Amino acid sequence: MYRNKKISLVIPAYNEEKLILPTLESVSDIFDKVFVIDDCSPDNQNEVVLQQAKKDPRIELLRHKINQGPGGAIITGYSESLKQGYDITVVVGGDNQMSLHEVERFLDPIVDGKVDYTKGNRFLLSHVEDTLEKMPKIRLVGNWIITALTKVASGFYKVMDVVDGYTAISKRAIDTIDWSRAWKKYGYPMDFLIRLNAYGFKVEDIPRTAVYLPGERQSQIKGFRYALKVSPMIVKAFYWRLKFRYIYLDFHPLVFFYLLGFILFPAGIISGIYLVVDKLLYGGYNITGPRTILVALVILIGLQFLLFAMLFDMEEGK
Repeated sequence: MYRNKKISLVIPAYNEEKLILPTLESVSDIFDKVFVIDDCSPDNQNEVVLQQAKKDPRIELLRHKINQGPGGAIITGYSESLKQGYDITVVVGGDNQMSLHEVERFLDPIVDGKVDYTKGNRFLLSHVEDTLEKMPKIRLVGNWIITALTKVASGFYKVMDVVDGYTAISKRAIDTIDWSRAWKKYGYPMDFLIRLNAYGFKVEDIPRTAVYLPGERQSQIKGFRYALKVSPMIVKAFYWRLKFRYIYLDFHPLVFFYLLGFILFPAGIISGIYLVVDKLLYGGYNITGPRTILVALVILIGLQFLLFAMLFDMEEGK
């Protein structure tokens, strides 16, 4: 219990035999319930969890029959937490790399009614230099690329470190969102943010300490390769959000700005490439002053439409 709110903890776990015990041992009295979601793990983590459950009756092991990915495990935890009536659900990994000593910072904005979802940010305030020093450079680059894409796709332009899995969510948000359509594999944090914006919920970044245990398995975030893997999902979810929030739920003219921007800007770029190729291969036979000016105008107008659409979207997401 925390400030008269019932708090549950969801821990998605796969191959965490070595680290699940110290994670469970760090659970404080703030939590009324602990759900460990076994995503068909082949190791002995479940035996470790069941042994700890004998010492701590708050722990409940939920098992998937089919591997669903970390997002699917979290959604299972959300569903069970909602069913059992908990007010706020916190999510941390089973790898003991998310300090539960910082959990109050995640809970306060939700308890105060300011937001419905809080997420960790390892780049805020005093944590910046510490994170930059600890995080592998290839992961850092991948993090920045994915964060830039997610800012546009989700409409939450003030969020950073979007891949961080340390989160807290209100009962209201869990109950409102249709999680059956959410992305369940790696990349789920970005999809969750997009869905939260689509349903009109507020999100806040919370500074947290970056923890990397020497010699232990690290995150699946692998720089450019990971960014390329999840980018199609992010783009698809972005189009869904625009349609769902700004057409189905409540019409907003920014849809027209995005539409015109997506038509004019690429058309201008393609036309510009054509003129460059014509100049290089054929000496600019088809290039005229008016045509060049027209292409430049199409590019600039398309870019303006996109920037205005993003500005409107940013204001709606505040």
